[in-house]
Amino acid sequence: MTNDDEDYVYDEASGEWLSAADARERAAAAAAGPEVRDAVGNLLADGDSVVLVKDLTVKGAGQTLKVGTVIKSIRLTGDDQEIDCRHDGIKGLVLRAEFVRKR
Repeated sequence: MTNDDEDYVYDEASGEWLSAADARERAAAAAAGPEVRDAVGNLLADGDSVVLVKDLTVKGAGQTLKVGTVIKSIRLTGDDQEIDCRHDGIKGLVLRAEFVRKR
């Protein structure tokens, strides 16, 4: 049930009129950033530890990360599928979330 006295705001991104409450909810969700989920659907956050679910050949490093390798303290990049990681001997390692599982 809507209230006739409720304010509406035009959302230029979607091209539709939204109630002020809906506009605030969308703005808060956009500010929070995208949800990043691992290979089995768990929500990932900064600082989580993950385990590789597939052998990955790292381009430029001449190294292969094996299944079961633990990566500690991940950081979300703002992309909905990429995470920034640190691993011994590999600088600037970025992995796709589809290849990891939350530990």
